[in-house]
Amino acid sequence: MPIYVYEVILEGDEPGMQFEVFQGIKEEALTVHPTTGQKVRRVITAPNIAGQWSDLAAKDKLSDANINRLGMTKYVKAGDGYYEKTAGPGPQTINNPPGGGGD
Repeated sequence: MPIYVYEVILEGDEPGMQFEVFQGIKEEALTVHPTTGQKVRRVITAPNIAGQWSDLAAKDKLSDANINRLGMTKYVKAGDGYYEKTAGPGPQTINNPPGGGGD
């Protein structure tokens, strides 16, 4: 079911507070706010489509399995100046304590 964005219509046709409503595609658009009774209009917004550059695709591209497949290495911070390898070749840990002089 799609999420529609509505906004309250203020005096002089000015836009007011926005809110979201789950509605079926065949349902009529709201004309009044469901709780306050103020006049509202539906706002045209860009659709949220999971494509090549979506958050879901980015999560897959940055997964440990994909990083390992590409021959890259990923380290995750495990402490102050201490990193543990989660994917790829290289040492299991990197340790560069604060003030340790590492560049």
